[in-house]
Amino acid sequence: MIDNIIHAAVVMTTPVLLAALGGLVNRVAGLVNIGLDSMMLAGALVGLIVAAGAGSWSVALVAAALAGAVFGLLMSLTVTRLDANEIIVGLGFNIAVAGLVRFFLKTVYGSSGTLNLPDVARLPRFDIPVIQDMPVLGALLSGHDPLTWAAWLLVPLTAWVLKRTRLGLRLRAAGAAPQAARALGLSPLTLRDASTVFAGLMAGLAGAYLSIGVVGIFNEGITAGRGFIALAAFYFGRNRPWLTAACALLFGFFDALQIRLQGRGVPAELVQTLPYVMVIVVLTVMALAVRRSRTKGT
Repeated sequence: MIDNIIHAAVVMTTPVLLAALGGLVNRVAGLVNIGLDSMMLAGALVGLIVAAGAGSWSVALVAAALAGAVFGLLMSLTVTRLDANEIIVGLGFNIAVAGLVRFFLKTVYGSSGTLNLPDVARLPRFDIPVIQDMPVLGALLSGHDPLTWAAWLLVPLTAWVLKRTRLGLRLRAAGAAPQAARALGLSPLTLRDASTVFAGLMAGLAGAYLSIGVVGIFNEGITAGRGFIALAAFYFGRNRPWLTAACALLFGFFDALQIRLQGRGVPAELVQTLPYVMVIVVLTVMALAVRRSRTKGT
């Protein structure tokens, strides 16, 4: 049983981790992306349609990433060029995209919230010889798809880019000291736009992972608020990729656990709240720890 939970935890971590890394880069550049869930939803729908039409999971991932990036750019331009409130705009995008998706499904496919297409090209999963038969380690490392591996490889890559490269320095300057960045000839607004496009791209991949990597269908509630969990993850991580990944993994574990508990007689309505309750608990504990450290400092 423990191997099944570990494997499921890694699977359920992937979409949250992808979206959280994009949101982290976006926040470092000075924009808090509340609209990650809308970009995930768009990526999930586009990914499924392209995977069924083109018969290629790689083309589907590219299409989903582009869909998320487009919504990211639209949201960013609304905030950076029209001076709209980023929180209100993000919430507005979540509601608007959900409505557009519902309208699209009814108009084009005559569906009321769920889309099940034939011949969907699913993400392949690869088994590692020898390791796949090992307890715990096999569940942790073997039987996963390319996007899962890419998500975890992006963690050290993101940390390196933000801390060791000129691009990372510019992004941090755009977020922490935009006036100083302008004095150096940089454009903080353009950097924020680029970071939001990246966040949308990552959220689009996260959505596609849910539709063609996990379930093979699309429904209106496929994201299940994971965009907001990703938001909590990079807040918990304090702009640190490894700590953000740890929070995403924590959610993935409890998400996998609640799926297992549903089959053991525990009420599904109660069990499904477990991952979200644990996120609230973790954030509460973190806030208390920060308050205590500030009290000691004074």
